[in-house]
Amino acid sequence: MPWDRNQMAARAAEELKDGMYVNLGIGIPTLVANYVGDKDITLQSENGMLGMGPFPYEGEEDPDLINAGKQTITELPRTAYFDSATSFAMIRGGKIAAAILGAMEVDEKGDLANWMIPGKLVKGMGGAMDLVAGVGRVIVVMDHTNKHGDSKVLKECTLPLTGKGVVDRIITNLGVLDVVEGGLKIVELADGVSEEDMRAATEATIVS
Repeated sequence: MPWDRNQMAARAAEELKDGMYVNLGIGIPTLVANYVGDKDITLQSENGMLGMGPFPYEGEEDPDLINAGKQTITELPRTAYFDSATSFAMIRGGKIAAAILGAMEVDEKGDLANWMIPGKLVKGMGGAMDLVAGVGRVIVVMDHTNKHGDSKVLKECTLPLTGKGVVDRIITNLGVLDVVEGGLKIVELADGVSEEDMRAATEATIVS
């Protein structure tokens, strides 16, 4: 069976190593905070928080503690708060080791589209463009296809780009792909998903 949202988030958490400073994007990536476990990971939220904890239990929410997606979160004993200028100085200055981001589309060259669909309400690009330009490693977590069954892992993105050649690894409900020379390489398949299933759902070139 393909992975669900929580399984994708748990798989993304496996990418994190002790000592890393990591930014989590909106959507499925925010769930990664629940699966860090005992690792010494410091999660950064671009709205001015370093050291995010997991989501609070029902009834324990603090409306003053929110992540970039406006979800209530928890703090840790080492949590620090700061303004947006300091937050983006960390991102643009290369201080954040990795970003785990959602996407509308990603292609075989590592191009990423995750900030707007033309003709729909656009609140702003957020910090994604800064993140993909400033962090050491970009991991995309998303469903492999859209609600119509069309692939979101493409030969070339059709939506406005967030960044070109910025994605290192793609984690979807079908498995894990790396951006390599000539296309994408299958790293891992979700339980019950075959290589044929992955290839059939992927428009991008999959190299052996």
